[in-house]
Amino acid sequence: MIKIFVSRQLPTTHLKDLDKLNAEVVVSEFNRQLTAEEFIERAKDADAILSLLTDKIDGEVMDAIGPQLKIISNYAVGFDNIDITDATKRGIVVTNTPCEEVDEAVAEHTWALIAGLSRRIVESDEATRRGSYKGWEPDIFLGTSLIGKTLGIVGLGGIGSMVKRRAEGYKMKVIYTKRTEDENSVNLDTLLQESDVVTLHVPLTDETRHLINKETLSKMKKGSYLVNTARGAVVNEHDLVEALRSGHLGGAGLDVFDNEPNIDPELIGMENVITTPHIASATYEAREKMGELAVLGILKVLNNEIPENIVNKDVWFTRRK
Repeated sequence: MIKIFVSRQLPTTHLKDLDKLNAEVVVSEFNRQLTAEEFIERAKDADAILSLLTDKIDGEVMDAIGPQLKIISNYAVGFDNIDITDATKRGIVVTNTPCEEVDEAVAEHTWALIAGLSRRIVESDEATRRGSYKGWEPDIFLGTSLIGKTLGIVGLGGIGSMVKRRAEGYKMKVIYTKRTEDENSVNLDTLLQESDVVTLHVPLTDETRHLINKETLSKMKKGSYLVNTARGAVVNEHDLVEALRSGHLGGAGLDVFDNEPNIDPELIGMENVITTPHIASATYEAREKMGELAVLGILKVLNNEIPENIVNKDVWFTRRK
C-alpha cells in the first residue's frame, strides 16, 4: 500500500483529499517540529512526504526513508530546507506552494512592519500598557511620515510586486532590484543608498545568503529602516545588531531570523526593532491554499501527472515510478 507522511498537523481542510488514493496517510501526532530522528522514523517507507520548511531533508534523509520515495511536497513557497540537487539525483520530485494568497499575505505583513516602525506602534503600545500614558503630549513617540519617502524593494517578484502596489497609496517613490533586470530596475548599491525603507523579498540561495551584511548595511541611509519577511539568513544578524546599536539604522522589522528559532538577544531588547515569529504568510486564506497545493502535488505525482508547482522540472522524465 502507498504510504504518505505528513510531518505536522496543518490548518487546512485539504488533507482529506488524500483519501482519493488507496493509501496509508500518516500525520505526525506531534503539533511541533520533529527532530531529525523522529522525522526519519515516521517517514520511513513513505512514497510521498508533505513537509514543512522546518524539516531539513538532504540526500542522507532521503536514503533513510527509502528508494520508494517519489515526491516531497513542501508546504511553503521557499524550499531551501530541501537539497534539490540530492532529490533530483535520486529521481524525487519536489513541489512547493506559491500562490497569490501567500504573496498577498506576506505583502500585507511587510506593510504592517513598515507602518509599525515608522509610527512606533509597538513601542507606544508597550508604554501605554505599562501605564505611562498621562494624556496627550506634543512630543512623545514622534514617528516618520512615509509620504514622499523612497521604498527600496530587493527582489521584485510576486511578493515584491504586491508590496510595490501598496506603496502607491503612500505616494512613495519605489525603486527595486530584479533577478532579470528591466529598464527601471537599479543595482543593489543604488537602492541601499537612496532608500528610506529597504524591504527584502529574495529567496535564500548561495548568492543571497548574508546579502545584507556589514558592508551593505553601511551603504544604507542613516536612519533608514530594514524589513525582512523573506528568509532570515539573507541578513547577517550580528552585523544588523551593530548597525542598529550604532544608530546608523533607524530600526528593523523582522519576521525571519538568521538561526531560527534562536534570535540574537540584543535584537529582542531593542525598542526600535519589531519581531514577529515567522508569520508573514499566516492568514487563513493562505494556509488553506497552501494545503490545497501541497496535497495536489502529491495526488498528481502519484497519478503520474506533472504538477504545476514542480521545483526540479528536469527530474520529471527520470523520476521514480
